[in-house]
Amino acid sequence: MKRILFSLLFLTIVSSGCTVYQIDSKDKSDDYYVPKTSIDDVAYLETTDKPYTEIAEVTVTTERRQPLADILPKLKQEAGMLGADAIIDVTSDSTALWKKIVPEKEMSNAYIRSTYTAKAIVWK
Repeated sequence: MKRILFSLLFLTIVSSGCTVYQIDSKDKSDDYYVPKTSIDDVAYLETTDKPYTEIAEVTVTTERRQPLADILPKLKQEAGMLGADAIIDVTSDSTALWKKIVPEKEMSNAYIRSTYTAKAIVWK
C-alpha cells in the first residue's frame, strides 16, 4: 500500500508542470457586458475594420518559452469573463524578471518572464 501511495505521489509531482500564469485585466469602460460562456465566443483578430469599443486590457504573464497558442486561450478567457466579443492587438514584452537569483548556466532562460497584452473589445 505504501508503495502505491509513493508511486502516485511521485507521478503527481513529476507530471505537474511548473509553468505559472498570472492573468489580469484593467477596465477601460464602466459599462456592463454579459460574460461569455465559452472562450469560443471570443474571437482573436490581428486587425479589424469593424467599429468597436475597447472595454479592457487583458494581460497574461508567464515563462518566456510559452508559445502564443498556449497564451491565447487564457487571454480569451479573461476577455470573455468581461463580456468581450474579441481580442486584438496582442503584444509581448519579455523583459520582466521573475526571480532575482544568480542563474545557473543550464537555467539561464528559466527566470525570464513574458507579458502578453491584448485589447478586449465589443462590437458597436
